Amino acid sequence: MSTAAQPRRAGTAPGRVTISDVARVAGVSVATVSKVVNNRYGVSPSTAERVLAVVAELGYESSLVARSLRRQSTNVIGVLVAEFEPYSTELLKGISAAVDGTGYELLAYSGGSDGGAKAGWERRSLSRLAGTLIDAAIVVTPTMVMSEPVDIPVVAVDPHTGPEGTHTVDSDNTTGARDAVQHLLDLGHRRIAHLGGRTDLESARLRELGYRQALEAAGIAVDPHLVRIGGYRPETADTPARELLDPATGVRPTAVFAANDQSAIHVIEVAQELGLRVPEDLSVVGFDNVPESATSTPPLTTVAQPLHRMGAEALRMVLDLLEGAPREQHLRLPTSLVVRASTAPPPD
Repeated sequence: MSTAAQPRRAGTAPGRVTISDVARVAGVSVATVSKVVNNRYGVSPSTAERVLAVVAELGYESSLVARSLRRQSTNVIGVLVAEFEPYSTELLKGISAAVDGTGYELLAYSGGSDGGAKAGWERRSLSRLAGTLIDAAIVVTPTMVMSEPVDIPVVAVDPHTGPEGTHTVDSDNTTGARDAVQHLLDLGHRRIAHLGGRTDLESARLRELGYRQALEAAGIAVDPHLVRIGGYRPETADTPARELLDPATGVRPTAVFAANDQSAIHVIEVAQELGLRVPEDLSVVGFDNVPESATSTPPLTTVAQPLHRMGAEALRMVLDLLEGAPREQHLRLPTSLVVRASTAPPPD
């Protein structure tokens, strides 16, 4: 938000522009200004036009809290995330595009700590924001079942516990993971490792399930030494990635399916540090298709979640809830495989 000073007419006091400043410059009462900015009846078109011109010139904005107390509505949708990382940022882009023209504004709020690992951050955030700053909320990867009563409509995107409690939007994690592993199988790989996500996330569990299903369907037993927990973050994925690629720990895999793109990109970096070429010596597949996946070296083969659409659908769902329109409670969107240069047949 810009902090640059707004232009002011002579005669207005320095500092924050108030409703009294607008009334004085426009030559009307404070009550008239209040009617205009809150779209109430009882003001002539010419007077309303003059007041709005002064509002624009002075840069006056009425307080969201004050408006909510008067109207029991803020026309603001909160988007609550644990942190602003590539996944949540892409969802925000979809939400932002969908809110255009709806009459609502967005408030993006980071309520987590330590990468969002602390459970219950969304409940604390909702208690701070609901009713006074936001009319409804979209919560990204909540750590708890949002089944307790909340004063405002809530939609959860990719909830940790799966489609329980409140309305949810997610993608088909299991099918996406199966497609990723099947791609590696089709290339001829048989020793395929999995660098999983966080153990408390439903998405991570489902992606590991898809990995196991693909191998079992191909008649390949899952080697427990080739399954590691990467935690969805480069810093937590570092040690397990090195364990997978260290020949001293056993026969090295020819391919790694990582549960998200950030972990997959870090696997590539670790492989290159260890003198392995990607994809000649090691193939790597990720999950999400965040923008960084296309710009990694080499560009990352990945499973694309429709992140912008997921955000847009969550926004439409929460608006329908505000209006009392019927909506399906749980929406699951399909994924797709994006093949790039990080995968190839295994070395001889």
